Amino acid sequence: MTKRTALAGRTASAKRTVLIGGRFFFGLLTLVAVGTQLAVHISLRYDVWNFFSYFTNLSNLFAAVVLLVSGYRLLVRKQPTELDETTRGTATIAMAIVGIVFGALLTGQDLGSMVPWVNFVVHYLIPVVMVADWLFQPPRTTMAVRHLWYWLVYPVAYLAYSLIRGSFVDWYPYWFIDPARAGGWGGVAVFAVGIAVGFLLVSLAMLRLGNKLERQADY
Repeated sequence: MTKRTALAGRTASAKRTVLIGGRFFFGLLTLVAVGTQLAVHISLRYDVWNFFSYFTNLSNLFAAVVLLVSGYRLLVRKQPTELDETTRGTATIAMAIVGIVFGALLTGQDLGSMVPWVNFVVHYLIPVVMVADWLFQPPRTTMAVRHLWYWLVYPVAYLAYSLIRGSFVDWYPYWFIDPARAGGWGGVAVFAVGIAVGFLLVSLAMLRLGNKLERQADY
């Protein structure tokens, strides 16, 4: 074994350790953050269903599961399938949108009982972590335009659920999808289209970068 081969092996091992450790650490951190906020929510006797109706909370839980499962698969050296990579892409894009929408529409809003460090984790840290993970370890599967349709299912289903439930219980998780606060249904439509455009741009960027960047060896 040459020195160059030995060095490459040590580098690959170090990268594998960092990736596994990072996925487990941030996955568990996300669960702790969401769990902490849920405990506060319950202690104040707020509606638990409302808690799980926030896109931020759902997407962070989704991201946590993806990080932990993908970390485990790497630990046991199990190659990700196309479904695995498509699911990781869905979680990555959802968290990117969480960060973008929070920064554009919710910064400065009254976050009520939200714990400050939890706010940092779910709105700032994990969106960056998920995008960094996608770029550091691009998908094995070549992403195509058809994958955009899979990535679109989650946010569209969430919007439909929020609007339908909101019309029955008169509660919406975000002001920009609340007709009473967004300027009527026309205002909701404008914000929805704007977010959809942002989603599409982020999706196209992640698709292009995921295909262009060189994937690290699976160690």
